[in-house]
Amino acid sequence: MHRRPLLAALAAAATPLAARAQAGDFPARAVTMVVSFPPGGQGDVVARPVAAGLERLWKQPVPVVNRAGAAGEIGNASVARAAADGHTLLMGLSSMAVIPEAAKLLGRQPAYEMEQFAPIALFTADPTFLVVPAAAPWQTLEALLEDARRRPGAIPYSSSGNYGALHVPMAMLTTAAQVNLLHVPFQGGGPALTALLSGQVQLMASGPGPITPHLRSGAFRVLASWGATRIAGFEQVPTLMERGFPEAEYYIWAGIFAPAGTPAPLREALRQAMATVARDPDLQRALAAGGNALDYRDGAAFEEFLRADTARLVRAVQRIGKIE
Repeated sequence: MHRRPLLAALAAAATPLAARAQAGDFPARAVTMVVSFPPGGQGDVVARPVAAGLERLWKQPVPVVNRAGAAGEIGNASVARAAADGHTLLMGLSSMAVIPEAAKLLGRQPAYEMEQFAPIALFTADPTFLVVPAAAPWQTLEALLEDARRRPGAIPYSSSGNYGALHVPMAMLTTAAQVNLLHVPFQGGGPALTALLSGQVQLMASGPGPITPHLRSGAFRVLASWGATRIAGFEQVPTLMERGFPEAEYYIWAGIFAPAGTPAPLREALRQAMATVARDPDLQRALAAGGNALDYRDGAAFEEFLRADTARLVRAVQRIGKIE
């Protein structure tokens, strides 16, 4: 009579032990790191040195897979549905919190919800820059906005797709400044940057990593940033907030996520691995060379950051409204 409850109790007791054993053996094979955009964008720029650091630590391959499409929705959703065994991770960008809210605005079922992810570690959280070619006629933000008011819809900017990580900050600006710029969406930050380099568009929002080589070469210049304060190394660049747009605060962050069902011991093993990699001088040099500052957070600190930033982004999307 007592056999079935006894077996159930033994199985329940064995589950944490099995998870701890699995974490102790982890990883036994390659761990895939998904980037939901093409090569060359912020997610890719951060993912590759992190993956290289994990390979050195784990002695296992960590391939970076660029699974682009729908402003990041396709790649993000693929990780949300992946096996929760620690072997599929997402290098997520700030836009991942925007996409479900945008889907609801458009009247469709979101491909995923943020609750389907377990946040593991934040690596970068960079204020975004407003970038133009060096040959552009505007030397200041005010000159650009004045021109945009004279020529509504005539000045094109590129982005990583509707409601993507490079579109939301621009939409924040155009909404706050009440100007009409021509939005030209691409499949990711890499193609959006190529469009600016080739002259297809005249401005874009970008994190520092992808644009740093072009700032150093003199091909681009920065008119403003979406940070709360001026940025070290760019002290001459004003913030949009100080120029009269208090709601225009935006960060392109990049962090590691696992599927939400990943057992706690595995999540802790992943967190410890990320913390070790963050201390790796090779990783720090690689990020710095790409123009990214390490801003490492994990555990409660990352979760608190994520809650606050998600709330700010959801409010921004609701202000921007429906985009066909």
